[in-house]
Amino acid sequence: MGVVNDAAPAEPQWIAVDWGTTNLRAWAMVGDQPLATAKSARGMGTLSREEFEPVLIETIGPWLGRGQALPVVACGMVGARQGWIEVPYVSLPSPPIDIAAMRSVETRNRLISVTIVHGLSQGDPPDVMRGEETQLAGLLALEPRFEGIVCLPGTHSKWVEIRRGRVEGFRTFLTGELFDLIARQSVLRHVVDDGSAPAGPDFEQALDEIAADPAGLTGQLFSIRAGALVAGLAPRAANDRLSGLLIGMEVEASRALWASGEVTLIGQAELCALYARAILHRGGRARAVDATGCTLSGLNAVRCALCGDFA
Repeated sequence: MGVVNDAAPAEPQWIAVDWGTTNLRAWAMVGDQPLATAKSARGMGTLSREEFEPVLIETIGPWLGRGQALPVVACGMVGARQGWIEVPYVSLPSPPIDIAAMRSVETRNRLISVTIVHGLSQGDPPDVMRGEETQLAGLLALEPRFEGIVCLPGTHSKWVEIRRGRVEGFRTFLTGELFDLIARQSVLRHVVDDGSAPAGPDFEQALDEIAADPAGLTGQLFSIRAGALVAGLAPRAANDRLSGLLIGMEVEASRALWASGEVTLIGQAELCALYARAILHRGGRARAVDATGCTLSGLNAVRCALCGDFA
């Protein structure tokens, strides 16, 4: 639960923070360049409102001086209803970032000045995101002419359409959370492994099976258990089948978005590789961009806008 801090730069200009449900990541920044990183397992889900400031100070304390307040720009679940303060969603269509919708936090410690990024919401069908909007803003900062479909795999995967610099719509899938629940709490917990090795051919086989019979998902899931009991299905193969069935459902449900163009993937490298493999296997095109780079680029875009620095 402790803080891991890799270095203490002498003169950071500002601090970038990505504060999720389970983890906190921070970077000491000069301009758009990180000088040092720190991380903590004290995510939003473990904290009361009064604990956010002490946890932040514990994490970034070595970077703080004794004079002027250091700007801190934070994104993620820190701005949720259960977070440090609630920062209301911005409704679509909208650019990923709306500076007018940011919220500052009153802090006891005068060495920091904290601003929290809003999330995005969609009315029809109802949907929300918080944290991903910053990565989308970072993608647009890195690739100003980008238009197309972005997939952000994760616990709650997002498929996003960006046109003319605006988020036009998105859809969330519970794929990552379902995988975790099924692998850890269902009867399949007895037959799947930890998934640390690269996926084998059972992954593609499951992609094709779910595409051919999406209504049969629950039966196909139980067949993983039965295959282990009566056909010798190995734990590695069981894990691959579970991944293939769940990711395959998501990819097929999103076919209208990726069938005619390239999907840009932003997320954890191994997970993006699985999604790219699924999309390619089913006839699409995909490429991955660096998730941390997008996060920092997006937070830097917020900082520049707050400072009036649009160069």
